[in-house]
Amino acid sequence: MTIFARMKWFYWILLMAVCTSCTTTHKGLVSTTGNGRIYYEERGKGEPILLLHGHSLDRRMWDEQFKAFAKHHRTIRLDFRGYGRSSEQREDLPMTHADDVITLMDSLGIRKAHVVGLSMGAFVAGDLLAMYPERLITCTMASGGIRSSEGPHTPVSPAERAERLRKISEVYQQGVDNMKRQWTEQLMASGGTQRERMRKPLTRMIQAWTAWQATHVEVRLYYGKEAWQRLQEQENDVPTLCIRGENELKGKKGEPRELRYLKNGRYVVIPDCGHMLNMERPKEFNRTVLDFINSYPAR
Repeated sequence: MTIFARMKWFYWILLMAVCTSCTTTHKGLVSTTGNGRIYYEERGKGEPILLLHGHSLDRRMWDEQFKAFAKHHRTIRLDFRGYGRSSEQREDLPMTHADDVITLMDSLGIRKAHVVGLSMGAFVAGDLLAMYPERLITCTMASGGIRSSEGPHTPVSPAERAERLRKISEVYQQGVDNMKRQWTEQLMASGGTQRERMRKPLTRMIQAWTAWQATHVEVRLYYGKEAWQRLQEQENDVPTLCIRGENELKGKKGEPRELRYLKNGRYVVIPDCGHMLNMERPKEFNRTVLDFINSYPAR
């Protein structure tokens, strides 16, 4: 074999290795506090993107983003503790989802990442934006933002606990399966003309959900008011995209209030869709998010 032929063979093998690494999904578990485990899936090369799912769902809600984003980025989707293949939450263990995400990043050697969250995932993305801005390249919050609830350093009051127990009792009276069906229809209700495309995947995830959160007294999982305090005290220059579905706004005008405290904020409304806009309008969602992310490479 000539030197030229050998070089061609070498570069072909190298090219195949690179292509394989971009199309192979790596799966794993990362240990976190209280003997917890966070399940994740990873695909692609390049700057990392973390995908944070919504309540009652799991990493599969990102099926139409995971492979698309991985064509140009190292893309990681995870199950929050208490969802999917991750370990369950505990009533006696103080924790936050944001800190679990930081633990995952540290375990995977990720110094900074583009963070994309929807609904509950947007709550967590907002916590990361305020509490750990140095770990973010960009932040995308879809159908949600920083919560106005008490943070983890405020104990749950007896009145709060009593109200939570009352709601748990209502869930059992109604029946967990009935609660799941109603919740599915609630997520579907805000959708637009393409909403039926997400019925099967939503139903599949919600039926697989253990409903632990609906039947237990949770600890404070979000920084909430503590994050708001931190955001207002700092000069936050993390490029941030807020996305909403037009139907969910119900005629409300004005930008999300997070943008008041951000130097590099954008706001986009996607027409003819509701709360689950990444599943209902994946092409529009993917284009909007990737255009934004690619405008801000890591510094």
